[in-house]
Parts: sequence; structure tokens; C-alpha cells
Amino acid sequence: MTEDELSRSSHSNPGKSLANGIKTNPASSSPKSSLSVPMGPPVYVDLAYIPNHCSGKNTDPEFFKRVRASYYVVSGNDAANGEPSRAVLDALLEGKSQWGENLQVTLIPTHDTEVTREWYQQTHEKQQELNIMVLASSSTVVMQDESFPACKIEF
Repeated sequence: MTEDELSRSSHSNPGKSLANGIKTNPASSSPKSSLSVPMGPPVYVDLAYIPNHCSGKNTDPEFFKRVRASYYVVSGNDAANGEPSRAVLDALLEGKSQWGENLQVTLIPTHDTEVTREWYQQTHEKQQELNIMVLASSSTVVMQDESFPACKIEF
């Protein structure tokens, strides 16, 4: 579809908009149901940030089936909002189990949370089976009045 056709299509359908070239209906109540993404081949990347601070609102096993990364960053640190979400961490296991190839995956949590620790301990055997390594912070960065854990990764 050309750019002119896309423009005409959106003007003739005022209740619809385009997201990544796909028509969406903003009035839909669920973010997952509002975007009908056609199936396609998986995308391989070196590094992927798990969307929305690893919240279960937008990430499910389909994300991990389609976005195949060597490294996934988990940045959630807000237990009150379900970040990181245990369901998303479990979705990584479910999605990766369907890859059909045993590529090494490294999970990089940016915060040491109870949810991440419990998930790590309870699913450690499954992680090993799927060739998933959880990277712990190995050093501390000190900047003026604050310090924080850091990890070094190389590609």
C-alpha cells in the first residue's frame, strides 16, 4: 500500500488509525485485542527491552515467540504496579520453549526484586533446560551522591 493509499484509507475511516501500518480501533477496550498483528517470521535481535517495565499489560508469550533476543532487559521495580510481572517472566519460558532451537538467552534484571528472585529459584531447572541465564549485577557504579548495580555485556 502506498503512502497516498494509507492516507486516503485513514481519512475515509475516521474511527480507525494506523499503528505500524496496521489498522487499529482506538475505541477497543483491551490493548491486546486492539492490534491484530498478522503472523510472520520471528525477529532476531541482540538486545530487547521487555516493554512497560515488565508489566503484564502488554507482554505475553507471543512477544517472546516473535522477538527472539540474545539479551532481554527487565527494568521493573514497582511491586505495587506488578512490575516486574511474574506472568511476563513465565511468558519468557513459554515463548522460548517454542523456538525450536536452543539459543542462549540472558535475562538482565536492572533491579533485585523479590518477584525476580522467587521466579529465578522456582524455575531454575526450566531456565537451564531452555538455555536461559539470569545475569546478576556484578559491579556497582558510583556517581556523585548515588550508586547502583551495573552489568557489563559484550556483543
